[in-house]
Amino acid sequence: MSREDMAHIPEDAVWLRPGQVAQRAGVAVSTLHYYERLGLITSRRTAGDRREYRRDTLRVIGFIRASQTLGIPLATIKQALDELPHEQPPTKRDWARIARMWRADLDQRIERLEALRDNLANCIGCGCLSLTACPYTNPGDAMGEQGPGARRLIP
Repeated sequence: MSREDMAHIPEDAVWLRPGQVAQRAGVAVSTLHYYERLGLITSRRTAGDRREYRRDTLRVIGFIRASQTLGIPLATIKQALDELPHEQPPTKRDWARIARMWRADLDQRIERLEALRDNLANCIGCGCLSLTACPYTNPGDAMGEQGPGARRLIP
């Protein structure tokens, strides 16, 4: 089967071969297997023991990939996907419920990213390179008393 044949998915197709799903979703077949091992997507086996994915798996993969680009961990993505129905394709209402569940978290992520964007240039640009005596963001290494890591970026 040619790549063009795999990329064309008939309108009435319900079950798709891994190559079709991978091609359409823009991922490797090994990524599908990885997502399946993590329980993010599911497949069925044919009589010949070949995998097939339901067509709506494409939407789930799109959700996974978009979530990952926002820095959302796969474990969190799995928790959200576990809330979706598994017997039938999720509805618009199901997806809206996930969006509502994630709104506060996404708002916090946006705030942290804006703070990083607005302050990063000052910290990098000042040139002092001091973690203990920075008069701008960490006088007297006060942040070090709160624990290791980037304390201002960790909620």
